[in-house]
Amino acid sequence: MARGIERRVIFKDDKDRQSFLDRMAEVLDETQTQCYAFALIPNHFHALLRTGPTPLSKVMRRLMTGHAVYFNHRHKRCGHLFQNRYKSIVCEEDEYLLELVRYIHLNPLRAGLVEDFKELDKYPWTGHSCMLGRSKNRLIPEKIDESGNGDEPEKTLAEKTVEDLLLHFGNTLKAARREYREFVKKGVAQGARPDLQGGGLVRSAGGDASILYAKHKEDRELADARILGSGGFVLATLQQSDSHLLKKYLPKRRIEELIEFVAEKFQIEPELICSGSRKKDVSEARAMVAYMAVEETGHRMSDVARILGVKRVSVYNAVEKRKRLLEVR
Repeated sequence: MARGIERRVIFKDDKDRQSFLDRMAEVLDETQTQCYAFALIPNHFHALLRTGPTPLSKVMRRLMTGHAVYFNHRHKRCGHLFQNRYKSIVCEEDEYLLELVRYIHLNPLRAGLVEDFKELDKYPWTGHSCMLGRSKNRLIPEKIDESGNGDEPEKTLAEKTVEDLLLHFGNTLKAARREYREFVKKGVAQGARPDLQGGGLVRSAGGDASILYAKHKEDRELADARILGSGGFVLATLQQSDSHLLKKYLPKRRIEELIEFVAEKFQIEPELICSGSRKKDVSEARAMVAYMAVEETGHRMSDVARILGVKRVSVYNAVEKRKRLLEVR
């Protein structure tokens, strides 16, 4: 979520809102970042994102900087548009995904931008109307099909995300939309939901500290204000964060050294690893270099991709695949 500086508006009219969503669609598609819910309020916005190969910081920087430049130029102003950095909370998916979708999509109603729930169904500046099929998916980037062969275009990530979300509510599109709408409607009576506005055990207890402190200290779960989830999820997230921090400051073997090391193990020439060859042994060696460079020596994916001559998403996929294989073993 991000708010305008001094709580000033960041969207003055529909043209501002449309420009923001056009930019958001492009950034999310290019970075392969999924957006499950969004809401544009005059002086702030909310988004529920699942990051892909590109770090959230880079996604948000592109989105917010681009909108600030556009907004300042259009409205003949200068200076900062947003209040400091965006605020982000890591969320436990199984527990909070649907609750957060409902909470975010109800924001325009809570803010008084629409009179009632029926009007919210048609409100175009949140993902709710798209989920119901009453407006187009505004997070689909406007791309021209260059295939020229008349084939059915492949579904975009934004389309797949809506389909995945609706599967939580039913097996058919009609039934899923009906159940989704009922689910969101039930949230109207729940009000502001302080338990969904940030991490920490007090908020997870619905904002009632007495519920938390009635427990013995040793029975209280681990908490962190930046994380929304159970004690176990908080612990796992902090451990992962510590691991990333440790790798950041590890003495690094140069990527070129790793290429030579892996090439020797695979008995191939080092130049082949960076050649773009799709031969099985070369691809496996390239994936091994990517994994070792990112996970074991802390190099940035962008640097690894540049030296290997591949896209950043290819490095990400190679690392994730290797991690899954190691988990199975």
